[in-house]
Amino acid sequence: MSQDWASDSDNDKFEWDTDGEAETSSAPALRNIDAPGPSTRLPQDANGKANGSGALVAEFMGMGFPKEMILKAIKEIGDTDTEQLLELLLTYQAIGGDASVGNCSASACAPQTLEVDEEEDDTNWDEYDTAGNCDRTPHSDGSGDEDFFQEMSEKDEKMKSLVNMGFPEDEAKMAIDRCGLDAPVAVLVDSIYASQEAGNGYSANLSDYEDTEFSSFGGRKKTRFVDGSKKRKRYGSGPSGNQVPFDGSHEEPMPLPNPMVGFSLPNERLRSVHRNLPDQALGPPFFYYENVALAPKGVWTTISRFLYDIQPEFVDSKYFCAAARKRGYIHNLPIENRSPVLPMPPKTISEAFPNTKRWWPSWDPRRQFNCLQTCMASAKLTERIRCALGRFSDVPTPQVQKYVLDECRKWNLVWVGKNKVAPLEPDEMEFLLGYPRNHTRGVSRTERYRALGNSFQVDTVAYHLSVLRDLFPNGMNVLSLFSGIGGAEVALHRLGIRMKTVISVEKSEVNRTILKSWWDQTQTGTLIEIADVRHLTTERIETFIRRFGGFDLVIGGSPCNNLAGSNRHHRDGLEGEHSALFYDYIRILEHVKATMSAV
Repeated sequence: MSQDWASDSDNDKFEWDTDGEAETSSAPALRNIDAPGPSTRLPQDANGKANGSGALVAEFMGMGFPKEMILKAIKEIGDTDTEQLLELLLTYQAIGGDASVGNCSASACAPQTLEVDEEEDDTNWDEYDTAGNCDRTPHSDGSGDEDFFQEMSEKDEKMKSLVNMGFPEDEAKMAIDRCGLDAPVAVLVDSIYASQEAGNGYSANLSDYEDTEFSSFGGRKKTRFVDGSKKRKRYGSGPSGNQVPFDGSHEEPMPLPNPMVGFSLPNERLRSVHRNLPDQALGPPFFYYENVALAPKGVWTTISRFLYDIQPEFVDSKYFCAAARKRGYIHNLPIENRSPVLPMPPKTISEAFPNTKRWWPSWDPRRQFNCLQTCMASAKLTERIRCALGRFSDVPTPQVQKYVLDECRKWNLVWVGKNKVAPLEPDEMEFLLGYPRNHTRGVSRTERYRALGNSFQVDTVAYHLSVLRDLFPNGMNVLSLFSGIGGAEVALHRLGIRMKTVISVEKSEVNRTILKSWWDQTQTGTLIEIADVRHLTTERIETFIRRFGGFDLVIGGSPCNNLAGSNRHHRDGLEGEHSALFYDYIRILEHVKATMSAV
């Protein structure tokens, strides 16, 4: 189910879905060591003595590092962390031997430090960037140290702003390197967010997220959505002026299970789950709500409270396929007698893509992919990895191994030749996510990656929905909110459940095109598409219920842009501009229930 609510045209560049699920990379931020650099003259104070970075240069020169290499390292990551500088200098030596190595040539591949310099056709960092990606600013032209240290000062100011917003210093550095010193802070913030979605997991205080242990919860007052407005109130609460915020910031964290396996997994015995749904949660209709598991503190507690205090089912899709995708699901479906879609997908990389085994190095231990993202690594990056590994006739040094592995984990790169890695192709992502081959074909490559990165993992959702198969042997009517590319519809189809009618609400024209194309090829029922969830008014809901006799399932996942990862610039929880659409899900669900009960 797409979270890409705001992408209603090819020019919209929001990425909703990813949530920092990949493994954390601890590698230092590296750039091209061949870029023009500063003069090697040591910086001096008014008395002509070496100071600041100059003293550090002298110290590392005493260790035997070339002066030019030291200055380039300082320009890269600053001069505040000597241990990180030393690690970067050692990496320079391991990969290049000298900070002035040349480019790869036909005769030999001279190594370069590996940079993530996304190309225009395969990245989408930020909604504010009209070009759709962050352009790197040119490096210093090497005319002198004055320009170099002025650049460092500007970088420090941007760094300070980002750190004050709560971002780790190393991620702030990487964002500045990626987007350039002239990029606005808003652009840098969302670049960090996009990078973390691609695998550079957020490492801030864990109290900003839900806990990592599992326990029951309860005792919270129920809440009701007042139809026709954005105003919420608690059952039995006092005047609205005394209410606490509804973004979840006041709540205790809702515990997350570890491992994140939900109430049950295919071919495993049902766990002991105490699940007594309150009367107001019972259908009709059945409902199913999805969002990112790693939401800010208190968000899932608030979501649960609005959805009748139902305990979320947190599941990582790595237990269903060869890629991770941590999600929370709140629903009133039965949890007994579930069954998986057959054939069950492979759960390891080697099983999913056996052709890669021939080239997979022994020092790459990955068995599964990190969360599939909306942007891919560039050809420039994969070429530099090939060049770096090409220097070694046998096993590369530990420093090079670590760097390559960090990039492979971050970007979900696969081995396709000797020393050669490549990003997943769209059809490979379709396979991992449970969609039919060519499901997203017909739109641009960038749009395909974005749509798939924002979608349901079909096998996971189908396992939960499988209990509906025996309940609706003659088919069902579905209200699909935030439909995306039709993850719910594909799941029901793969389960063999006939969809008599689907009312699909989806903002993105690209996603609507993908769903409509699939529907026309596979379905015989009625598909009605609505472009904006806010256009699904009380009157339209009542009209649809009278026309089709009600809905059997209300399903959807509202945008997570204000919830996911470390998007601190727009991280307003459920009160954020986009994630507040969660309350439209509640509004619509409650009115469907009320109208159907009155019929």
